[in-house]
Amino acid sequence: MKYVDEYRDPELIKATAREITALVENSGRLFRIMEVCGGHTHSIYRFGLEQLLPPAIELIHGPGCPVCILPMERVDEGMAIAADKRVILTAYGDMMRVPGHQGSALQLKARGLDIRMVYSPLDALKLAQNNPEREVVFFAIGFETTAPATALTVLKARELGLTNFTAFVNHVTVIPPMRAVLDDPKLQLDGFIGPGHVATVIGANSYEEIVRDYKKPVIVSGFEPLDIMQSILMLLRQLLAGEARLENQYSRVVPFAANPVASQVLAEVFELRESFEWRGLGFIANSAVKLRAAFGQYDAEVRFADVLSAYRNSSEHASELSTVAHEAPCGDVLKGLMKPKACPFFGKECSPENPVGALMVSSEGACAAYYNYARDKQTGMLTHGN
Repeated sequence: MKYVDEYRDPELIKATAREITALVENSGRLFRIMEVCGGHTHSIYRFGLEQLLPPAIELIHGPGCPVCILPMERVDEGMAIAADKRVILTAYGDMMRVPGHQGSALQLKARGLDIRMVYSPLDALKLAQNNPEREVVFFAIGFETTAPATALTVLKARELGLTNFTAFVNHVTVIPPMRAVLDDPKLQLDGFIGPGHVATVIGANSYEEIVRDYKKPVIVSGFEPLDIMQSILMLLRQLLAGEARLENQYSRVVPFAANPVASQVLAEVFELRESFEWRGLGFIANSAVKLRAAFGQYDAEVRFADVLSAYRNSSEHASELSTVAHEAPCGDVLKGLMKPKACPFFGKECSPENPVGALMVSSEGACAAYYNYARDKQTGMLTHGN
């Protein structure tokens, strides 16, 4: 298959690995590279790329998995909306399994709440059309990659004149958390492998501000194993030459400029939130979007303001917040301060079948990828549970 098979060619991958090793073997330094996106993390583990890299290269797994970075309180608020008997709550499959303080959406569905998995926001819109007596809420989540689909669905709801469809918007933006990571004095990074699919919407040039302001190179990368190895090689060449530039390894897919149609739709429907909470990173300014006031009738936070207010003022909510200190240390893994296996819950209380933390839910989560694919360099055995 063109653009897939050649990027999984074992000989090309091994040749690139040898070139990387030759480049750094006499450098006498450690290179700490963050792959921002969970999709890259998944590929790194799935294809065993870490096994091919020399010890001088450390890959840091960043905050680029949408379900992983969502704080438990937002999950709880979505479940509070779902508890309203008028509501059918819809969500993507990964979101169904993200644990809140009262359990995941899947667990609460088993307890009687009307929560349904959908493959796109248009599925939720169709449910609203077919159930005019119910309030259908779409739990919208994702980076700029998935936000246009939510925006177009809201525009379609307005076109159809639907009054029983709303979106609980949790869309986030990629540049502010990259800044937050670089601003953390505990984490020293040399450069980034940037998410290619986000760049299909916002353009490769959106990462230029990271290069300009922090003097850190960014390589916009594809997701096949050769894409990632090529991106690491490109990054190393810059670092050894003392350079910091933006390069687009994924040029077969990613344009330099933003997608004009997607940009127009996003600008029409959404505006930036002043601040949004990220699991492990705290509140980050301008790091998420919300529906503009003109689309307030499609905003679940407006439609169910009384439900959310009652929940936030409840003793149940106060009790839930008091348990946050006992969560798994997902934040440290998200920031690259801890490897998944260092978590005391990893492979024991927390597994893909019974996730304690969000990073074990999605295939893009560092813990799930590590659990399913990471192998010991000496033995070749899977490392989880050891």
